[in-house]
Amino acid sequence: MSSPYRAIFATPGTVGFSAAGFLGRMPLSMLGIGIMTMVSELTGRYGLAGTLTATLALSAAVLGPQVSRLVDRHGQRKVLRPATLISLAAVTGLLICAQQGAPDWTLFAFTAVAGCVPSVGAMTRARWASLLQGSRRELHTAYSFESIVDEVCFIFGPIVSIGLSTLWFPEAGPLFAAGFMLVGVWWLTAQRATEPRPHPAEQHTGGSALRSPGLQVLVAAFVATGAIFGAVDVVTVAFAEETAHKSAASWVLAVYALGSCLAGAVFGLLNPKGEPGRRWVLGVCAMAVSMIPLQLAGSLPFLAVALIVAGLAIAPTMVTTMALVEAHVPRSKLTEGMSWTSTGLAVGVALGSAAAGWVVDAQGAAAGYAVPGVAGVLAAVVAFLGYRRLRRPVPTREGQREQRDGDPAEREQPVA
Repeated sequence: MSSPYRAIFATPGTVGFSAAGFLGRMPLSMLGIGIMTMVSELTGRYGLAGTLTATLALSAAVLGPQVSRLVDRHGQRKVLRPATLISLAAVTGLLICAQQGAPDWTLFAFTAVAGCVPSVGAMTRARWASLLQGSRRELHTAYSFESIVDEVCFIFGPIVSIGLSTLWFPEAGPLFAAGFMLVGVWWLTAQRATEPRPHPAEQHTGGSALRSPGLQVLVAAFVATGAIFGAVDVVTVAFAEETAHKSAASWVLAVYALGSCLAGAVFGLLNPKGEPGRRWVLGVCAMAVSMIPLQLAGSLPFLAVALIVAGLAIAPTMVTTMALVEAHVPRSKLTEGMSWTSTGLAVGVALGSAAAGWVVDAQGAAAGYAVPGVAGVLAAVVAFLGYRRLRRPVPTREGQREQRDGDPAEREQPVA
């Protein structure tokens, strides 16, 4: 392991909560695609499958920040365990209804409740922010590592979920996702030494973290970015099925995540200078441009190459996003602030999945790649229009505002 990564893991407890966070995040990439694959295998209805995936993402978008806000007030252990049990019960009901051919409304009902799944990525990032407070360089490396973990989950998650549902039985993918969730959350919350201190008093002042203008820009752009991810997942599965290689979809999606994983690993070794807001805008634009080759996809090998190149822009943009959130949101609301970015992605995944599912049903898989193309353009527009908000004075940890002068790179430092 390279020196910057070795340095962050010298802190006691970091290996344990990182490992637990990896397991707890596997459902992020397994559950939605598993539900889509399960429903398409059982019914052959991609429209229904995509809409159910969208329902899960929208539910997570509504419930996730509320769970994280409770975490900021009461602590991770007290909130995450009950939320996980509720989500697991809902997933169980969904699998039973799908297997028994129950009416569609029952599938939507259980899927909506399953959305209270905790944002484990926000929980682990909050632990890093608490442990490495004041160390900009090490926190950059930690966020890069978290981005790598996200992408490793997206490399192996779809492979496991789609493979289980297509090669074993349709409900196997979501079932294993639920198992990873249970083990990961319980292991994470058992590690009390690294759990951030709750802030019950501060939560009653200043309202939601989403009142931050900078966070509003990040969340809005992430809605469009999430639409890219959701649409690419749905259309790629359909594209692989049209070419009579449906099980290969997991491998094609894996190379998309692999590109991001490699970029994140390299980005974590660097010590970027300059204004993070400018880097973030460039990253969003790079993701938008990377959608152009997908419109020309005519085979799975070509699609795989296009996706691995497209993935190179993801992790650096996500790492910079977390640095901006950490700078624009008071520490007493940091978990909620990080969850709002996940919410933006979830809403976008919902919209992208639903739109892509209906386009695939109506026009075929090749036409479906227009959906992530349009979403990329929207993300770039939002980033350009909101750039000024990211350069404004940022809130201190007590919720006040301070003007920063001097080197713009200082804005990237956590505010003590």
